[in-house]
Amino acid sequence: MNERIAIIDDEPITRMDIRDIVEQAGYEVVGEGGDGFEAIEICQKQNPDLVIMDIRMPLLDGLKAGKKILEDRLTHSIIYLSAYSDEEDTDMASKIGAVGYLVKPLSERSLLTTIQVGLASGKRDQQLTDRVNALDTKLEQRKLIERAKGVLMQENNLSEEAAYKMLRNLSMSKRQSMSDIAKLIVVDD
Repeated sequence: MNERIAIIDDEPITRMDIRDIVEQAGYEVVGEGGDGFEAIEICQKQNPDLVIMDIRMPLLDGLKAGKKILEDRLTHSIIYLSAYSDEEDTDMASKIGAVGYLVKPLSERSLLTTIQVGLASGKRDQQLTDRVNALDTKLEQRKLIERAKGVLMQENNLSEEAAYKMLRNLSMSKRQSMSDIAKLIVVDD
């Protein structure tokens, strides 16, 4: 396993216990911190696959830090820990996008199962995000090519098919993608 995990908890003994469990299971711990600011800093530097984070910490709590971490896509998944199981915290954790919520004291089995599910969920989310981004890019390139065809049709009095062929031929002869050629054609349009 090469999954990378950050552990954020204001109790050093809790961090040490979690680290032992996580490392014995074959995961790599890439950072530890005691408050939300440290969580953000560790995630900015390490981009862990998963963050295990306490909700109630000094300076900046885990919910606010988690929201920032997920908005900035600094990790794929967050599992929250808390000594409390109140509805407000669990609702907020769900709204932020946490993949798990565990109440202290932790059982090793629950922690490892939640980590496994959280990592799988994060990978699925990342794959979907990558697919959406690729489709967005293709759509934007297609729009750009359509605009370039329109410019070529207007400037050269060509049919749509002839403009497309001209664009394709330019792409092949200049050894550039059609979208790169299209960008140049519509630069002043």
